[in-house]
Amino acid sequence: MDEVKSRTEEKMKKSLAALRDEFNTIRTGRASASLFDRVRVDAYGQKTPLNQVATVSVPEARLVVIQPWDKGLLGEIEKAIQTSELSVNPANDGKVIRITIPPLTEERRKEYVKLAKSHAEQCRVAIRNVRRDANEELRKRQKAGEISEDIEKRGVDEVQKLTDHFVSEIDKLLDAKEKEILEV
Repeated sequence: MDEVKSRTEEKMKKSLAALRDEFNTIRTGRASASLFDRVRVDAYGQKTPLNQVATVSVPEARLVVIQPWDKGLLGEIEKAIQTSELSVNPANDGKVIRITIPPLTEERRKEYVKLAKSHAEQCRVAIRNVRRDANEELRKRQKAGEISEDIEKRGVDEVQKLTDHFVSEIDKLLDAKEKEILEV
């Protein structure tokens, strides 16, 4: 039963980590290097993550500076940012790319909150699916005679406690992200 619980917890942790990654890519009014985590640059014949061809820094609250390691990639980096779904306008001065993050409109804030809620709900569904799989495995083991009914019941209770814990973590992450998005 312990291996079922530890496997279940591991899967739930991965779902929560995936949600954190999703939240990092949702734009807020503040500049953040993680906004550019999904930007892929055409470098040396292949799509490469931006952070593997340049330094992404945030010197001010609304400014991102991207300094490529190879100056020849400036144009490709600029093109990759323009074609990304970030809707920001890069300024290339021949050495670095500066991006001023404009404040979000009220309408955009609401869209981003909706997006964050959608990601959180997907994560909750993933957590509940992991719970269902763990409970099915416990039921199968009990039917096969590998564990007693009491141990199955205890296992189901422990899996439910894990589920409740991770769902509350999702809610905390969502609340924090919502505040961050709605912050003016």
